[in-house]
Amino acid sequence: MKQIRISINGTEYHVAEHSNLAAVLMDKAIANRRSVTGEPRMAVCGMGSCGECRVTINQQAHQLACLQQCCEGMEVNCEP
Repeated sequence: MKQIRISINGTEYHVAEHSNLAAVLMDKAIANRRSVTGEPRMAVCGMGSCGECRVTINQQAHQLACLQQCCEGMEVNCEP
């Protein structure tokens, strides 16, 4: 599978092309949100219903990571 470069919170990663972004965040142990108590959170439902996986992608806020495929040069910023 072809490897591509993406940036998450300013750090460059090489991932498989068309990987699911939420899966990449989980694999890299990158929390994308904080609970009301400050605990790190990750995707919950994996199908776009809960909204817990919201991230900023290429400066567009509130994108659902579980519905996004990784593509070359993607810049992802997470809330925590």
